[in-house]
Amino acid sequence: MTAPEFWFAGSTEEFTPPQLVAQARAAEEAGFDALGLSDHWGPWFPDGEGAQAWVTLAAIGQATSLPLATGVTPIQHHYHPGVVAQAFMSLEALYPGRVTLGVGSGESVNESPLGLDWPPVAEQHERFVAGLQAIRRLWDGERVTMDGGWFALQQARLFTRAAGRPRMIVSAFGPKAARIAAEHGDGLWTLGDPEQAPPVIEAYREACEELGRAPGTIVLQSGMAWARDRDAVVRGARRWKPTQLPQLYTDDIADQEEMQRLADAEMTDEQFAREGFVVSEDPDEHLERVREIAELGADAVCLQLIGQADPAGTIRLYGERILPALRGTLVG
Repeated sequence: MTAPEFWFAGSTEEFTPPQLVAQARAAEEAGFDALGLSDHWGPWFPDGEGAQAWVTLAAIGQATSLPLATGVTPIQHHYHPGVVAQAFMSLEALYPGRVTLGVGSGESVNESPLGLDWPPVAEQHERFVAGLQAIRRLWDGERVTMDGGWFALQQARLFTRAAGRPRMIVSAFGPKAARIAAEHGDGLWTLGDPEQAPPVIEAYREACEELGRAPGTIVLQSGMAWARDRDAVVRGARRWKPTQLPQLYTDDIADQEEMQRLADAEMTDEQFAREGFVVSEDPDEHLERVREIAELGADAVCLQLIGQADPAGTIRLYGERILPALRGTLVG
């Protein structure tokens, strides 16, 4: 198989914009193939950060030369699709050929703090589809009038357009969302869980075949944290446990204390480290678990830096040992 690309993602929920820019520079030097950022209003846990991803991504683009992506931008109330289309077309004008808009239907953590209602799943999908349609039409240069239900456009068009348009990769955790990705996106973005990812990828490919479209880029994502000491690395990353709860992606749960309480009740710190994100002091465990993700059928593995124990050391480890070993064993 051909080795997938390995993307680096910074965590806007955990690090400040200056830290994220510095991490991106280090990740480029370490040999990652692309640079990205998570895109949320607030964190998944108490006492986190909440950096604005688009502003920070623009700064990263100036400081580096690699492709850029968000993983992923929520298309719901707090980001009007017209503003999303404008922002990412502007990024494409700044950094031609480098920009990917990763998009998802969002979570309550992005909407409820701004006083917005969080709808049931069926309505989330309806809103999402309408938003994707608007973005693509604006990128294509149309003058758009539409009532999306939760937003409207009236003879809207993008006055500034780059020579090309950004790529749009759509997040999906289930078959319905996978079909949305097949119909409206340039690829699929999902978590690199060995049990959850295969049926989502299969549903995406089947939908592409039905629609007569070639499958796009398949991005599988996981978090990564390393430190020399086992207790330190687990302790430094444990607050990310809420990201493993499916209900936080669908239900109206936005309070960080409640998220952490639910996560602590449902899994131990060791379960999270062994079965959730890649959290380990053992470089061989990082290598094997990331290889397992890549072998699920990824065109790109997006590794999001998490944890307080040794973020800089994690990037160095991947540059010196993990990425060279992965590229050496996955090509053949």
